[in-house]
Amino acid sequence: MIKNFLKDHFLILKIRNRFNPSVQITQRQLFLDYQKRAEKNELPAFSDTGFRVFSQFEEDGLLLFIFSVIGMENKQFVEIGSDDGVNSNSANLYFNFRWHGLFIDGNPKAIKRGKKFFSKYPHTWFYQPTFVCSKVNRENVNELITSAGFRGEIGLLSIDIDGNDYWVWDAITVVDPKVVIIETHNEFGMENIVVPYDPHYFYPGKHPVYHGASPVAMTKLANKKGYRLVGANELGSNFIFVKNGLADELIPEVSVESVLNHPSIQKGHQTFLPIKDWEYIRP
Repeated sequence: MIKNFLKDHFLILKIRNRFNPSVQITQRQLFLDYQKRAEKNELPAFSDTGFRVFSQFEEDGLLLFIFSVIGMENKQFVEIGSDDGVNSNSANLYFNFRWHGLFIDGNPKAIKRGKKFFSKYPHTWFYQPTFVCSKVNRENVNELITSAGFRGEIGLLSIDIDGNDYWVWDAITVVDPKVVIIETHNEFGMENIVVPYDPHYFYPGKHPVYHGASPVAMTKLANKKGYRLVGANELGSNFIFVKNGLADELIPEVSVESVLNHPSIQKGHQTFLPIKDWEYIRP
């Protein structure tokens, strides 16, 4: 109990500066600047736009860039594997651009912590996100989303569940996101492989590296669903896909190889070698 109290307390202290008005003002100015640059076809390289406010890495900046160009007509998100929702891919859009959405996570303590935090910050009268505590799999994901009141077109879908990410995205049919950010298993390198679906999987399973889908396999799934790869975070772990037909020329498709160039990726690939002959699906 004391441990949870301290965690809540230090969480508030840690992120209080993120609510400084200058953070929102700067981002809104950047949003408008990107829009002006888009009109002149003078946009910066996607890889140069990342920064972190709430996200784990630099996804906040990458997503801001994308939505500056394709627009924010639909300000809804669904984030699966959100933990408490604070250090998430959607929190910056929620706090600084008035998005609304759904956080789903299987950890009841994280959900409780998230509800408490979002009920107070940035203001008690702020429209709060929806929280659902549940383990997510192919069989229940669509019902979890619709039961929470979300259906049809949304702005952002984020998936990070350390295991069945590929299979869960493949199963989702009830929402139609403009942008998808999803964890890939870059330890698999350029292999076209997916670990077979296990609805009861819980990390680390049989082996800490034996889970998920390779970047190549995830990109093939995205293409099948009508999306193109536009980039990733610097570590190449979170791939970002944009729906085809949205700013195709301004945010062009990139190759898988081009986003797997961080030095840590080659080192991580070595951990895959002991299990390279295990069972995989090659989509």
